[in-house]
Amino acid sequence: MTVALETLAGLLILVAAFFLLVGAIGLVRFPDVYMRLHAPTKASTLGVGGMLSASMLLAAAQGRASLAELLITLFVFVTAPVSASLMAQAALHLRLPSRAPLPRADGPEG
Repeated sequence: MTVALETLAGLLILVAAFFLLVGAIGLVRFPDVYMRLHAPTKASTLGVGGMLSASMLLAAAQGRASLAELLITLFVFVTAPVSASLMAQAALHLRLPSRAPLPRADGPEG
């Protein structure tokens, strides 16, 4: 394996770890369920995708097929938006309150 491939894989892992950290912080810090849906579905999906991309890159460099990583990546990218949509629909059905600020009647300027 060359140093360039290992460096690229390391960078992918660092970027993925950053996105996973942002997703975890957002899940803990956002005030209600509607806002919390964005953190794991957006940032964490990119984080898992970056980790699996690094794994596919290293597997290809070693000369083995990375079909499992590709299938996992596709599964995560397809199911994350669907699960977020279903959770949002369930929250709306249960009439969970939102802490988002309501728009003003006289417009954004006041």
